[in-house]
Amino acid sequence: ILAMLERRKQKLANLGYFDSDRKKQLPLFPSKVVIISSPTGAALRDILQVLNRRSSGLDVVILPAPVQGESAGDKVAAQINRANKYRMGDVIITGRGGGALEDLLPFSEESVVMAIAESAIPVISAVGHEIDTVLSDLAADFRAPTPSAAAEIVSSSREELRLKVEHLQDSISEKLRDKTEKIRLL
Repeated sequence: ILAMLERRKQKLANLGYFDSDRKKQLPLFPSKVVIISSPTGAALRDILQVLNRRSSGLDVVILPAPVQGESAGDKVAAQINRANKYRMGDVIITGRGGGALEDLLPFSEESVVMAIAESAIPVISAVGHEIDTVLSDLAADFRAPTPSAAAEIVSSSREELRLKVEHLQDSISEKLRDKTEKIRLL
């Protein structure tokens, strides 16, 4: 399996699918996120939990796909293509939780790598745990070490902005109270 993956990696690298100059920027404030994963998997639940906690106003589109097994790669690729065809979101998260090397193989299929590389919508690959690497990680616009981390990346700008606005609001309120108090003393 490792030898086959290395040959596939070289082939896809030679075709330019892993080139850094073709990677797209992630949107700063996405309003709609497409998640391609197993509808019954822990990865999807983890992503939704993080997004709900950090960005409850974010629209989420779930495109179900098996994440292991013989036809899983083609189904993941088809969902990436579908998301693009209908412009379903601002960013795509595709992935699954960890597993054995054999379980992660769909995310190293040529069809998945090509669909990610050709996607007009930026793609975050969120497969496995930090130590797992699949070929979709190399083609994606961004590699998240875990599915939960992908959700944090998508929601981080919005959460940071919310905290800055709260801080500015507190600062403005404090300054207004100070000014009002000084006017009263006059």
